[in-house]
Amino acid sequence: MAPTVLVTGASTGIGRACAERLADRGWRVLAGARSDAALAALDAIAGMEAIRLDVTKPEQVEAAAAATGPHLDALVNNAGVAVTGPVEVLALEEWRSQLEINLLGQVAVTRAVLSAVLAARGRIVNVSSIGGRVALPLFGPYAASKFALEAMTDSLRRELRGQGVAVVAVEPGAVATPIWGKGVEGGDAVTARMDTAQQQRYGRLVAAVRRAAERSGREGVAPTRVADAVEAALTASRPRTRYVVGREARVQATLGRLLPDRVMDGLVARALR
Repeated sequence: MAPTVLVTGASTGIGRACAERLADRGWRVLAGARSDAALAALDAIAGMEAIRLDVTKPEQVEAAAAATGPHLDALVNNAGVAVTGPVEVLALEEWRSQLEINLLGQVAVTRAVLSAVLAARGRIVNVSSIGGRVALPLFGPYAASKFALEAMTDSLRRELRGQGVAVVAVEPGAVATPIWGKGVEGGDAVTARMDTAQQQRYGRLVAAVRRAAERSGREGVAPTRVADAVEAALTASRPRTRYVVGREARVQATLGRLLPDRVMDGLVARALR
């Protein structure tokens, strides 16, 4: 019998690459997406069953859990968005929305299917980010959500120690996915409402980060590279607790661990110039 995996945020980018990879490897893939177009496209792929899943809607989370049945071999928590802008400018509601999707949505899905994963002695893979280790300017909400997801992953892994369930974080750097374009669009909306003083404080930084985001959308690692790590996390006899994806992410992780904060601040500023 084919193993079953639930992949959230499977409509595009990393989630789509993971869902396609696992379906190709013979898994029964429950692919979560929100739009009708994405659901139809996923349903057309052999080995895939599309389910409507907005991780912020309890009724859809409950329905997804019901669809998995009493045994679930793996959960890939991938759904997420990127809210960007200066801490001073972003409204609290924008912070709440970021955390609701990138953190609390993952917690909700995990809780809903945990008994099924335990029954199968399965795996939980949380798609985090190098932004969960190194917080870049203007990425405060996104980084906060990923730092928190890392903490949740560590806690859950330690809580389930000895229960036969592996809990893994996958930490990509820049990946060529639509999230960067959406982030730029959202950042433009934030910039448009800055007052004159804020424009003076953050204008150059916003322009530099925008260029970096656009470059990431073009030149970041392919989503299939992240799918490689997710597949390894799901199939290795003894998976790592973390998989860092991409040279840029590995460099950031190393520098963030070894360098004093002030030195790291200077390197980030220089890179954005």
